[in-house]
Amino acid sequence: MLPTRQFMGPIIPRSSYYEKDYRQGKALLRARRPYIVKNLLTGIAIVAFTAGVYVYTIRSVSQDDFEDVPVPRGPKQQPTRSSTVG
Repeated sequence: MLPTRQFMGPIIPRSSYYEKDYRQGKALLRARRPYIVKNLLTGIAIVAFTAGVYVYTIRSVSQDDFEDVPVPRGPKQQPTRSSTVG
């Protein structure tokens, strides 16, 4: 019986930026180094924008007192009729 591909191993060795224990390799760290500052600033800007929108929304809603909105008194009760058989 012929061995299957699973047991033979890959024909071409797998090229990866990660080491065998799945840590980042030196080549990946070198390739990412120029983008670290830009990515960090972009992340800070996104978080600051999101926090700003959240704070603005919470402050805007907390200022409204809803006095102009009519509040219903409750469900209307139907008068009960007693049925008398005569």
